[in-house]
Amino acid sequence: MTDARLLYVTIDAVDAERTAAFWAALLGTEIDDWIDDGRFAFLGGREDLPVVCIQRVPEPKQGKNRVHIDLAVHDLDAATRRIEELGGRWLDGQDRVLDPFRWRTMADPDGNEFDIALVAE
Repeated sequence: MTDARLLYVTIDAVDAERTAAFWAALLGTEIDDWIDDGRFAFLGGREDLPVVCIQRVPEPKQGKNRVHIDLAVHDLDAATRRIEELGGRWLDGQDRVLDPFRWRTMADPDGNEFDIALVAE
């Protein structure tokens, strides 16, 4: 058995500043630090989240993410509007349902996919 633990959730982005600002606003946190001349941004400020790292990369995203983030929300329409206001988008305009789950697939400003899932209050 290994003693591995989750260190960061890292998201690649061509425009790291824009993508870091998007995720900080969406998650209700802040950008704590930039290192390596702005190549890495670290989001923090919430104990209930892992540290999110935005990594500037030279190449644009191609193809579907193999790993993605799922976010719980209380209102899919309100969350969708907020994501779009922040520069993200609803990828296909479709709600997906697999009882008891209902979710939408979204993308951040750099095109990285993530899901928002409805949770009961």
